[in-house]
Amino acid sequence: MGDAYESLTVDVDDHVARVTLTGPGKGNSMGPAFWAELPVAFTKLDADPDVRAIVLTGSGKNFSYGLDLASMGGTLAPVLADGAMAKPRTEFHTELKAMQGSITAVADCRTPVIASVHGWCIGGGVDLISAVDLRYASADAKFSVREVKLAMVADVGSLARLPLILSDGHLRELALTGKDIDAARAEKIGLVNDVYPDAEASLAAAHETAREIAANPPLVVRGIKDVLDEQRTAQVSASLRYVAAWNSAFLASKDLTEGITAMFAKRPPEFTGE
Repeated sequence: MGDAYESLTVDVDDHVARVTLTGPGKGNSMGPAFWAELPVAFTKLDADPDVRAIVLTGSGKNFSYGLDLASMGGTLAPVLADGAMAKPRTEFHTELKAMQGSITAVADCRTPVIASVHGWCIGGGVDLISAVDLRYASADAKFSVREVKLAMVADVGSLARLPLILSDGHLRELALTGKDIDAARAEKIGLVNDVYPDAEASLAAAHETAREIAANPPLVVRGIKDVLDEQRTAQVSASLRYVAAWNSAFLASKDLTEGITAMFAKRPPEFTGE
């Protein structure tokens, strides 16, 4: 398509686009380039009548490690300062809404999106796959709604969209524990449609389904997505608005500093409720 991105590549072949996460952070972690480029790429794909289905995957050994804390620390710093007043909190709220919008661009894309997940899919990675239409995984895939372990409420889509994908008990178990689950468990609870032996097989299956969708009348396919999405748009939007306000008020804590510090030090955190 002639577009050069830092955090992803886009290839189109016979009505099917493949979007591949490329980093530049380790494990395709989500830094400033990702948040800026993802909505641009999906808006262009949405507007391209030649693209009738989209496959989303990750490069290397993993789908995504989630938020790149090292490169996104500047977003958190102002609101973490002692005595942060309305201005830094408002600026954080604006930044957070923009990040939510990046993931929403995937959810709102009128062209069906199929994710093929291999390796780790952590935090923001789960936010991202919660915004697609279908999810396939390789046997080595591992998923974690990890934010709680960093003393964060997940705020860019998981808690808004997973209630429409998972049963309440399974979602609460993932979100409240932050535990890792394997592909077999993800399939059992309905997080993924199917599990394949390896990344190549999962990607091939995603492309096969994408080709099936692309062979159908494109305006009707968009209509099906539109009608299905109508049932969730208001609920998701309200949840995203609420969590943006909630985190702008309550994200800053000693526990958040401890969670991030412990993660970088690779030691267990000691949370105090402060």
